Amino acid sequence: MGSSHDYIALEERYGAKNYHPLPVVLNRGEGAYLFDCDGNRYFDFLSAYSAVNQGHCHPKIVAALTQQATRLTLTSRAFYNDALGEYSEFITRYFDYERVLPMNTGVEAGETALKLCRRWAYDVKKVPTNRAKILFAAGNFWGRTLAAVSSSTDPKCRDGFGPYMPGFEIIPYNDLPALEAALKDPTVAGFMVEPIQGEAGVIVPHAGYLRGVAELCKKANVLFIADEIQTGLGRTGKLLACDHENVKPDILILGKALSGGLLPVSAVLCRSEIMLTIHPGEHGSTYGGNPLACRVAIAALEVIRDEKLSENAERLGHVFREEVGKLRALRKWVRDVRGKGLMNAVEIAPDAPVSAWDLCLRLKEAGLLAKPTHEHTIRFAPPLVITESELREGCRMIHKAVCETL
Repeated sequence: MGSSHDYIALEERYGAKNYHPLPVVLNRGEGAYLFDCDGNRYFDFLSAYSAVNQGHCHPKIVAALTQQATRLTLTSRAFYNDALGEYSEFITRYFDYERVLPMNTGVEAGETALKLCRRWAYDVKKVPTNRAKILFAAGNFWGRTLAAVSSSTDPKCRDGFGPYMPGFEIIPYNDLPALEAALKDPTVAGFMVEPIQGEAGVIVPHAGYLRGVAELCKKANVLFIADEIQTGLGRTGKLLACDHENVKPDILILGKALSGGLLPVSAVLCRSEIMLTIHPGEHGSTYGGNPLACRVAIAALEVIRDEKLSENAERLGHVFREEVGKLRALRKWVRDVRGKGLMNAVEIAPDAPVSAWDLCLRLKEAGLLAKPTHEHTIRFAPPLVITESELREGCRMIHKAVCETL
């Protein structure tokens, strides 16, 4: 076994430089904890960007994976398999939709939703060919494919990768009048939006925003596409973030925790009128809907339901914001503590005596792993299986790291 330095050196020597990880080399996970090569234990307050809501290596999900892996892992969609039908029935009933299109990564699911939206626009709404527009909110993040960066307002994601996808239009987030004005264009097919913007720094919209989005889209005969890849599956204290306002998107995009962090699994759910506009040969994936992914996803969704992880996130989210929110009175450069459920962020002033990156390094030394986003914000999103005593211990670590800075 090599040292942490050896493993980091290997990545630096042979890997692409498209990430900037914290200097810790992890080799084991269990529940809300991660362990490094030197045997140090850490609280995981990132959850692989909310992919590990059920905790690391949840035994029920691992059992589903290992059992299926000894039988059949992949057939491609050239043939039927005995898992996809059961999974399709399970997930559509679980979320109350008529149809599902299974994919692998979150960004693939986003691309799938956009294709469905455009085809529906041409076949059902009767938008003239090649004229369909899709609206996005400024500050969005749903991946780094060419389509995803075409909808981005983040220069780091976007600059240097043009030309960009036509038919995309960006409007302000959390701004219903701007959406209403954009929807006056009869060629608009859909509006794709995160209920809470994750990568932008856990930006929570005003109460009533999602309900207003749903109402405006329905009135304009435009599809409301909810990107719940990070916000869904219990993270914000409800099964879906849209459930906080009792709205049902026309197209629902899921990923990340859909497998409990064991392998890439994503899904797009909608009603038949939208889904059945896509015909054989027009969209697909070799791995999408593979038997291994289907069995794992069923187990992952059962864990969220049976262990009441949404409820745990709702309760402990209030604890986190109450405890960490006290920092605002102790250090004026702590500008904001915000979030829903166990999807939270601490924003620090640009002129703070310590950077978000340096705070994360201090937290690492204390035994807690988190990561900055957009320079001045740190996301805190532990697995939803975390206990109150564990969460409070993590909050004490955050307090100590912040208060050590004068």
